[in-house]
Amino acid sequence: MSTRPPIPYDFLPQVPALTVESDDVRDGERLAAAQVFNDWGFNGQNVSPQLRWSGAPEGTLSYAVTCFDPDAPTGSGFWHWLLFDIPADVTELDAGAGAGDGGVGVHGRNDYGITAYGGAAPPPGHPHRYIFAVHALDVEKLGLGADASAAVLGFNITAHTLARGYVVPEYES
Repeated sequence: MSTRPPIPYDFLPQVPALTVESDDVRDGERLAAAQVFNDWGFNGQNVSPQLRWSGAPEGTLSYAVTCFDPDAPTGSGFWHWLLFDIPADVTELDAGAGAGDGGVGVHGRNDYGITAYGGAAPPPGHPHRYIFAVHALDVEKLGLGADASAAVLGFNITAHTLARGYVVPEYES
């Protein structure tokens, strides 16, 4: 029996599943150096992975993409990436789309304090899970700015989610 908490989306309202795939990350597999943070003593490349998704229900008006580490020793997990207001006709993000340089959507402020993807940087110990989730939303825009907290973004994403899917790789330092 695992002593780890469930994936955090397990306690949210049930919604249909999206299919989420990636050429860069896979369930249960170790993150590559490309997806690891490049600071705090880590020498990663800090590049968000390529993601693609399908199976959004009728009424999907936009998407949000998030990356969350539920195993961070914070009591509240750690948000690595919050990208929202992605147009409904976008169903794939190239590797590096999380650079925060004004590409598709709006980057929210992650727990590193930056409005971009921030790679894995767990303390030594056990592997951490990185939940790369895609949320199909029932609004074109959340009406929030990049400085909204991760909790406020998460609340609004959840309130508008029609479907959700994710891929969960791991990383251990």
